[in-house]
Amino acid sequence: MRRRVEQREDSAELIAMETQAETDYGSIAADAPVHRPDRNVFSDGFSRVDFVLVWEEPLSSQREESRGVSPAHKEWRKVFLNKLRDCGLLQEQKEVIEAKTKITFVLLSAPWSVLCYYAEEISLRVPLQVFTAPITNWSAQIFSRLSLPNLLSQDVPNPPPDFYTCQFRNNKLQRFLGSNNKNTFFKTSQRHQVLYEILARTAYGSVKRGEVGIDRLITEQVFTAAYPLHEGGFRLPTPPVSPQSLVLREILYSYWATWSSWRHYQPLDHIREYFGEKIALYFAWLGFYTGWLLPASLVGTVVFLFGFWLMATDVPAKELCDSGNSFTMCPLCNICSHWNYSSICVTFKAGIMFDNGGTVFFSVFMSLWSVTFLEYWKRTCSVLSHRWDCSEFQDIEERPRPEFTAMAPMTMRNSVTGAEEPYFPHTKRLNRTMTGCMVIILMVIMVLMFLMAVILYRTIVTVIIYESGSFLTGSAGRVASISGSVLNLLVILMLSKVYTSLARLLTRWEMHRTQSKYEDMFILKVFVFQFVNFYSSPVYIAFFKGRFIGYPRNYKTLFGVRNEDCGAGGCLIELAQELLVIMVGKQLINNAQEFIWPKLRCWWQKRKSSHWPKQAREKGGDEERTEVQEEEVFPWETDYQLLGCEGLFSEYLEMVIQFGFITIFVAACPLAPLFALINNWVEIRLDAQKFVTEYRRPVGERAQDIGIWFPILQVIAHVAVLSNAFLIAFTSSFLPRLYYAYTRDRTLTGFINFTLATAPRNYNQQHTPCRYQGFRDADGDYLPEYFHLLAIRLTFVIVFEHVVFSIGRLIDLIVPDVPEEVELKMKREHYMAKQALAENQFLGKTMIPGEKDVPSGRPISRPS
Repeated sequence: MRRRVEQREDSAELIAMETQAETDYGSIAADAPVHRPDRNVFSDGFSRVDFVLVWEEPLSSQREESRGVSPAHKEWRKVFLNKLRDCGLLQEQKEVIEAKTKITFVLLSAPWSVLCYYAEEISLRVPLQVFTAPITNWSAQIFSRLSLPNLLSQDVPNPPPDFYTCQFRNNKLQRFLGSNNKNTFFKTSQRHQVLYEILARTAYGSVKRGEVGIDRLITEQVFTAAYPLHEGGFRLPTPPVSPQSLVLREILYSYWATWSSWRHYQPLDHIREYFGEKIALYFAWLGFYTGWLLPASLVGTVVFLFGFWLMATDVPAKELCDSGNSFTMCPLCNICSHWNYSSICVTFKAGIMFDNGGTVFFSVFMSLWSVTFLEYWKRTCSVLSHRWDCSEFQDIEERPRPEFTAMAPMTMRNSVTGAEEPYFPHTKRLNRTMTGCMVIILMVIMVLMFLMAVILYRTIVTVIIYESGSFLTGSAGRVASISGSVLNLLVILMLSKVYTSLARLLTRWEMHRTQSKYEDMFILKVFVFQFVNFYSSPVYIAFFKGRFIGYPRNYKTLFGVRNEDCGAGGCLIELAQELLVIMVGKQLINNAQEFIWPKLRCWWQKRKSSHWPKQAREKGGDEERTEVQEEEVFPWETDYQLLGCEGLFSEYLEMVIQFGFITIFVAACPLAPLFALINNWVEIRLDAQKFVTEYRRPVGERAQDIGIWFPILQVIAHVAVLSNAFLIAFTSSFLPRLYYAYTRDRTLTGFINFTLATAPRNYNQQHTPCRYQGFRDADGDYLPEYFHLLAIRLTFVIVFEHVVFSIGRLIDLIVPDVPEEVELKMKREHYMAKQALAENQFLGKTMIPGEKDVPSGRPISRPS
């Protein structure tokens, strides 16, 4: 059966202040009327558990050797824990004995003196004055102006208050709001940040070899986990209590993570209070993006329905369907037979739903939509970052990464803050970055090789199906196209896993100073690869497929195989099919994976932890059964059974790739925003459930914005304008129809015959006379109409992108990045901070006692 062993270890003092255990550590906002007992405490019932370290060991020495438990790991663990004790942290060990394994939990708590020292060290912001200002939503403002009830709002209990804040200074403690109560002055998330800073910068071996920090220890399997504790369970208590008595995790589950909350605003202040600004900004952006998808999906659906109406009224479609045997078409491959153009009547009509005049309007609409969306998000982000005290985080407050601090070869004074900081030479980093770029280029080449393999696969499968004579012969091209899309999706997902791991290693090797810079460079590497990985196939279909095929008797080849031609219905419907397979297929796979996989992993983790007590009950009789059932499970054991938080990278990447699909290729699939909207409604709840119920509590990280994802979105928005311009001009039939209507017949009668060329004479002498799509004469030379259309297409591209970019720039100028009320609040906050810290402070300069003033910008070598 499971047994628990407790070991209590006291810590040494870090600085000359009292280190007695404090009583009830909480949050500034923790003012619920009914307080339930806090179980996240040491055995004394007072010392708050701020962090938990865990490792597992086999019980017998033979199993220890078979599982490869290294003596070096034990030594590293011992050194690491001793150094944490030297830093002033309180420690208490709890052991759980299972069938074959001993699980050791080390509970860590930071006394008041340690919190004050590191709060000043890492520039935590603390309150000066309460500022009551609820988050305003753009849709709420619209409902208010129209005097309509807002069905999206909900009354979430215990909203965290907003404050004017400034950086913590220990010698100015009395000037901060709530400083008379040590138990609640620092928020729970701030305590976690202090503990993680200590854990991340503590060395356990050779610093030159990078043997620093808890993350490296977990990678080396010295520890199996390190995490802060959740605040109680997530399910509502029984019997029911008042909403004001719920703890923050219960509030998030009831008012955010449940499926019934799908139509309500997200409680962003509560999310920030519990998970930190970085995760809160992700959900704020995801909710903002999902809300803006609603008008895009409505317009896209109307355009799609307009295509349905055109199916019944389109003159060229009726002309084609009634043509009978009038148009005998040339074979689509070397072994294919001739076919009647009228046989593609259904496919041609289906293509009209995606290729009509409405798609031109929708392309302009989505181009302007993307620019406006990004401008208003920039405005919203500035409001949130200031509300959450992060508006100056990256420029002034962000500290160097602990790993960078430990491994940097020299120091240099920061020209902004005046503080002495670790320094890594730019030339060395540039060399390493260039090496990483070469790896990216090699991986991109690999992606293009796989794309060529898929192209050849489609051609070969088409030939095989035609030769087989099976019932699929008539649909050989369609079968090859769909199976090729599915194969391409599998290749995309496989290569993504490989390259993400490689990019993480390269970015760590490049030695970036701050966590924001590290993440930005990692994201950039992966996105460049993923951009090529996901978009190479749609780009090929949209702009290259069917462009270089030649004509009868003069077909172009690739590796001896005739170049792919567009299917009978044209390239645009193939592009729509490819987008639906990749975009919708990827969304279904990701959502199924996010819904099922975490639950399976949680079930397996809990099964491993509960397997032995179940065996004991079966073998041990009634007494043992009663003892096991009544045994209390402590919070650190419950949270250990949850999954480690995997961060936000994959979540952002999924949404940004989706943003590319609904903007870059929207001319081919007007329904893409609708599918994205439905997916995102599900995505928000799945992500919320993961963070609240299935993940261990992550350390709250600060962030000023969504990082490099915003510039990436801006690049995608600009690429989308050019992509849609070329898509309409060269892939759609919109301009040929327009040209024919103005030069031949406004009713488009005879348009089908206009778009078909006759095979050359030398071909017709040996084969059945046939037609093919193109503007060529009987000798295979281009007709004047081809050059007229080419000029019209290029002119359309230039006019389209100039008009859209000009309107986008106008929107950029009209919409201010920072609202006026936020600018006023920032000035007020700067004034209050200056007043609070003015005494004996030199603004813009930090002097270290006993140290000469060193000019900023000069590197100082570290002692070896």
